[in-house]
Amino acid sequence: MPKETAVYTHGHHAAVLRSHTRRTAANSAGYLLDSLKPHMRILDIGCGPGTITADLAELVPDGRVVGVDMAPAILEQARALAAERSLTNTDFAVADVHALDYPDDSFCVVHAHQVLQHVGDPVQALREMRRVTKPGGIIAVRDGDYGAFTWSPASPGLDRWLELYRRVARANGGEPDAGRRLLSWAQQAGLTDITSTATNWVFATPEERDWWSGLWAERTTASRYAQLAVEGGHATPEQLSAIADAWREWGARGDAWFMVPHGEILCRV
Repeated sequence: MPKETAVYTHGHHAAVLRSHTRRTAANSAGYLLDSLKPHMRILDIGCGPGTITADLAELVPDGRVVGVDMAPAILEQARALAAERSLTNTDFAVADVHALDYPDDSFCVVHAHQVLQHVGDPVQALREMRRVTKPGGIIAVRDGDYGAFTWSPASPGLDRWLELYRRVARANGGEPDAGRRLLSWAQQAGLTDITSTATNWVFATPEERDWWSGLWAERTTASRYAQLAVEGGHATPEQLSAIADAWREWGARGDAWFMVPHGEILCRV
């Protein structure tokens, strides 16, 4: 079976996890929630620190949620969160979405949030998701679309950040504009009953823009992304520092506004 070939651009720096642990089922999987039933068995792919996984587990009290990720260390955080929330219907395991270690027709729902932008073969990933989904079950995928990110006021530094990030992500084997491609990828994977939607994250309050600009300033100089940008010859440390300064300057503006669009697909098997 195919294996992962892409490099995960973000890594698990503290600045990245500040973003990942802010995710909930409500703000990241709202398009799926009306389809959930208490008895369902769910596979949460690329679960990271497990915040969405834990929310899904609470929504299927008579079912079970399995969270999988490529990084063993992050799964320890997910297990700790599940224990902290006294959840008894969760399991966690290391897995590659290109070759899932589960039998055919194992899950009622297979969910992936901001995963396909980071994988080497998103069509094969969707084929595997379909394989392990029961007949009548649901595949739910939501992914960001960096090329459609929008902000105000204009910032040449943020323009440079976006161009650089997309270049680094593609050099690592991913597709940062995944949101707009989900429908096409699902069709290529052989899925036919597809509902395609989109929703946004917006950062507009003083607290939100301070949080968003601060974490990206830190990611730009201290995360795995920064390391890969320098090692790949895409930017110098000095250039990354200038982009981080631009993030801080933008975030200090009282009228700063940022939108992160996401494509979504809900596929019935």
